[in-house]
Amino acid sequence: MSVPHDPEVNPSESSPLLPPPLGPPPPIDDDEAPVIVTELPLARVYLIIGTTYIGTFLGAIDSTVIATLSAPISSEFSSMRLFSWLATAYLISNAACQPISGRLTDIFGRGPGLVFSNIVFALGNLMCGLARNEVWMIAGRVVAGIGGGGIMSISTFLGSDLVPLRKRGVLQGIGNVCYGSGAMLGGLFGGWFHDNTAGGWRLAFLVQVPPTLVSAVLVAWLVRVPPKVSVSGKGYLGRIDFGGVVLTVSFLVLLLLGLNAGGNLVPWTHPLPLTTIPLAIVLMGVMFVWEGRAAQPIVPVRLLADRTVAFACLTNLCTTMVMLAMLFYIPLYLQVLGYSATKAGVILLFSPVGVSICSLSSGYIMKHTGKYYYLGIAVVAMFQIGCAITLSFGLETPLAWIKASFFLMGGGYGAMLTVTLLACISAIDHSQQAVITSCTYLFRSLGSTVGITIASVVFQNILNDRLWLFFGSDPDAAAIVDKIVKSIDSVQNLPLEWQKPATAAYMDAFKGVWITMFSIG
Repeated sequence: MSVPHDPEVNPSESSPLLPPPLGPPPPIDDDEAPVIVTELPLARVYLIIGTTYIGTFLGAIDSTVIATLSAPISSEFSSMRLFSWLATAYLISNAACQPISGRLTDIFGRGPGLVFSNIVFALGNLMCGLARNEVWMIAGRVVAGIGGGGIMSISTFLGSDLVPLRKRGVLQGIGNVCYGSGAMLGGLFGGWFHDNTAGGWRLAFLVQVPPTLVSAVLVAWLVRVPPKVSVSGKGYLGRIDFGGVVLTVSFLVLLLLGLNAGGNLVPWTHPLPLTTIPLAIVLMGVMFVWEGRAAQPIVPVRLLADRTVAFACLTNLCTTMVMLAMLFYIPLYLQVLGYSATKAGVILLFSPVGVSICSLSSGYIMKHTGKYYYLGIAVVAMFQIGCAITLSFGLETPLAWIKASFFLMGGGYGAMLTVTLLACISAIDHSQQAVITSCTYLFRSLGSTVGITIASVVFQNILNDRLWLFFGSDPDAAAIVDKIVKSIDSVQNLPLEWQKPATAAYMDAFKGVWITMFSIG
């Protein structure tokens, strides 16, 4: 259904972030009245937000710390099955709780939500640090994922509550810097504790508990944002869309479980992905129908009809698909080129540098101009240029090109997150800002898993095809191909006459990933 354009109610992408001072927009049909918070002094705002960003930084570290700890943890528990589940358990629980946190903290308040999330995050890391078997280890990762997801999303909602829209971009830029820095440092953080402390990998989890609990205490003391008030007098439980919660969480858990398990934990022909993915698609359809009829939905399906919101969410989906796939496969490409893990890690740091510079810059630009449309086009173009550079990657690619690609992709992605969030919350009523922000997190979560899954399918198919083409006539072809596919390091141990075709097979597989991701981005 087409909606008549009214710049006060339905701003377009080129509209100013702040409407002209002609009075507040008409209220939406909602049983709740948001409590407008008096604008606080800037110093107090930064104190409050800085406190919440402690948890954001730690949550980002925890999301990637497992990259360098999976092998030693799996070895200690003598269970290679644990290797994949350590990351998968955190990812699934983290993604499942983010979409529902906006609506729940509208009802119960941001402060209680953040305190709860910090305590749960600390508990999860405590469970991991003290785990005596693989079941407790996976359970700890699930619990930590729930807390980490809540911390990262609720801190964003809090910024929308406390800061006027025009200044919001700068704050979001700072948040992106905290998250990007934490995510990039997670692997180094875990590796350092494992290699240099008596506590080993356990200390990497336990050391996060005290600052998280300190953050919880500070949040309880500083955050004073009251929840929405029910106009009809409904109680807390009466305002929760339980059907939406169950459908949203079930759909996400089944989809992410199927996509993460397929090709990694089990073959794609295994009953696990063959049942979970179709069931997730069915539940997604049911969820959209249910949420479209709900008075106070968890996922604001009706708001997705807005062009600005729809394009912002799709941009988050596609760019996150590409960014996560690149962050996963470019380090593998660098290993094939012969770079050490440390050198590859240093090259990866060009991405958070780009995130930091461009996120803050885009925030300041929107603060001073009040507009986002052309800036949004520019940052997505920047991201695409970074992706395009990967198409030239080969055995002789200059290191400067690889660094430039990472910087441009990181910068474009970080700025995109800032611009699209501001576009979304400027296009809808203030009372819906938390739920629409949760919606952008939903699309990012889907993008991260779907992107890596697509890249993995492309990479594995091309690599297997090329290896069988090169080694198919050898009597031990199956063993050779299996060895090369399972370990990049094995390429260096092959006979000299086999190293060149094996490396060429990897280069072809990487090229397939670059082309696929460039097409999506």
